[in-house]
Amino acid sequence: MLAALPAMAQSTDGEGQAPANATLANLLENPETRQQLIDQLRGAASESGAEQAASEAASPSLPRQLAETTSRIVGELGSQLGRVLDAVSGLFEAPPGAFDLSAFTSAAINLGLVILATLALFLAVRRLARPLFTRLSQWSLTGRGLQPQLRLVLCVAVAALIDVLVVALAYVGGNLVATFAVGESGELSTRASLFLNAFLVIELLKAAVRMLFASRYEGLRLLPIAAADASYWNRWIARLIGLAGYGLMVVVPLVNAYLSPALGEGIGTLIMIGAYVYAVAVVLRNRTRLRSALNGKANQTTMAASRVSLQLFARTWHLFALAYFTMVLVLTLTRPEDALPFVLYATLQTLAAVLVGMLVSSFLTQTIGRRIRLSDDLRRKLPMLEARLNRYVPNALRVIRMVILAIVVMVVLSAWGAFDLGAWYASEAGRSLIGKGVSVFMILVIAAAVWLGLASLIEHKLNPETGGGVPSARAQTLLSLFRNALAIALITMTAMIVLAEIGINIGPLIAGAGVLGLAIGFGAQKLVQDIITGVFIQVENAMNTGDVITVGGVTGVAEKLSIRSVGIRDLSGTYHIVPFSSVDTVSNYMRDFAYHVGEYGIAYRESIDEAIEALQQAFDALQEDEEYRACLLEPLEVAGVIALADSSVNIRVRIKTTPGDQWAIGRAYNRLVKLHLDAAGIEIPFPHTTLYFGEDKDGGAPPANVRVFRQQPRKRAVTSTDEEPAVAADTQAPREVHNLEDYDGD
Repeated sequence: MLAALPAMAQSTDGEGQAPANATLANLLENPETRQQLIDQLRGAASESGAEQAASEAASPSLPRQLAETTSRIVGELGSQLGRVLDAVSGLFEAPPGAFDLSAFTSAAINLGLVILATLALFLAVRRLARPLFTRLSQWSLTGRGLQPQLRLVLCVAVAALIDVLVVALAYVGGNLVATFAVGESGELSTRASLFLNAFLVIELLKAAVRMLFASRYEGLRLLPIAAADASYWNRWIARLIGLAGYGLMVVVPLVNAYLSPALGEGIGTLIMIGAYVYAVAVVLRNRTRLRSALNGKANQTTMAASRVSLQLFARTWHLFALAYFTMVLVLTLTRPEDALPFVLYATLQTLAAVLVGMLVSSFLTQTIGRRIRLSDDLRRKLPMLEARLNRYVPNALRVIRMVILAIVVMVVLSAWGAFDLGAWYASEAGRSLIGKGVSVFMILVIAAAVWLGLASLIEHKLNPETGGGVPSARAQTLLSLFRNALAIALITMTAMIVLAEIGINIGPLIAGAGVLGLAIGFGAQKLVQDIITGVFIQVENAMNTGDVITVGGVTGVAEKLSIRSVGIRDLSGTYHIVPFSSVDTVSNYMRDFAYHVGEYGIAYRESIDEAIEALQQAFDALQEDEEYRACLLEPLEVAGVIALADSSVNIRVRIKTTPGDQWAIGRAYNRLVKLHLDAAGIEIPFPHTTLYFGEDKDGGAPPANVRVFRQQPRKRAVTSTDEEPAVAADTQAPREVHNLEDYDGD
């Protein structure tokens, strides 16, 4: 009943309200039940407050988290320092027999012998393996048969395997020495086990570092840096790994076992702080040096994205390094029990992700990033394919590099616990994003392949060295228009499919485009008329690029044909653009064949047959000319006398020529006609004027007085011997006077 009281009290049902009130009144009248109700309500209130406090503690704000972390680190450092002081003072205050010096000395000697034997065996085996490293390095630099990047990766992998085998042999040898030669035979002491395990881990880490910074073998160095720089960074990182590794994995456990756990914890903290200070000092010392080297690499790269990325990393690399070492120090101080394995695994995973990303990017750059060169035969058949590939492939390579960078960043964040890559990929959002990305990539690749194939096919048809020979002007025009239309259609369809694939509803977009197209159709009727007329003109092959045409009252060469207009260059060089909507008639002077039509006039007194013979001889001379012989399609066609003009008898001839050559043939034939008519003594008349003075009834003509004046030369002033000028005036006088009688009109 007490548990049901809140629900009963909140009931608003009219039928159940009265029994609930009666029950509540009975409970309140009884002191025991009343006290139980009060206790229950107070307990519920305290539980609610605890849940609220727990929820607030579960999701604190970022400043609060930072403040709590800083306070915890400072508190732990202070407590560790206090424990170290207590442990040191306890050592000095210990009774005389508490510390067994002889046992400690024997253990130290045995451990030293194990260390010396292990290191000596490691150096000896590594020296024996040095020729293998030298051969691998030479084959990586000068070998043939594989791509250079693949050859480098293969040689580095083999060298790393040999390095691991060397470490393993030294580790096994150290175990044998510690078990059978030092201390009690057949037993492996804890001290030797600590050192050998630390030796195995540290030397494997150094082997991984040598894959990046192989100072002695240039062909086994993954990073493209100089030998001096590789030696410096290899030595510095090896010291840092040795200091932190042997200190935390050997010194601290031994101090914990033989002296004091508090002292061991304090020594571990001091080791990490010392390693941190050493690392920060080295980073700050080499900040400018490494920045200059990265900027030099950036200036050598040809891709803008890589250049900008390297320049940005050159300015900020020291910040990433300081953040990394600071994070390692904080994790070691806050999580001393599992900090070292976590940091080691996260670091290895980070290095592996970055290294794999760099190798894949470098491999793609060396494989397809350079200029693509096709064979001479393929370049002859498809002259534009090489240029297109060299335009598309670098852009695709940039996209692939961005994807690689995103994957590397996600893996690094997941390694350090800032991002759960596995959970994100297993989630619906992750699978959807990756699926959409792959789909969009495939759509773009297919669209680019379709465009390359069809555009190359069109170029193959247009290429005179392939296909069906030299294409006609109509084929060139139609194929060019089809290529442009194909590009527009392919871009539109690809954009629509990509938008639909990434989740954008393209229905309103299509509807809006339809409404917009309808509005444009009504508002731009002239444009629509231009396009429709242009389509039919091209289908009917009315004109082609290079034809001499008359369109819209303009005559000239058609230089450019589009879907809505034609560009014409006239005889004076003026360029005209004539829209197809203003075209009623197309006059094409270059379709199949042409005629030169010539009309030549001779004097009335000349023989027509002799004139025709002279015209034929002129045509025969034209046929003998090497320059014009190929342009003549048929013999001379003489139409005969077509007019008896005022002062000439006109004869028409026609010469059939190849299209476009009728004007050159006409000029050459006119020259030959003039030469042959002159040679035959046939007069080519020109307009004459006849003066008629009239006649009397007897047929006599009245006299006509003609006076002819002759201009006398102007006399200049001459100078006499006594320098007195003499002046002569111009004179003009009649030459002679004739009385013309019996003028017969000639």
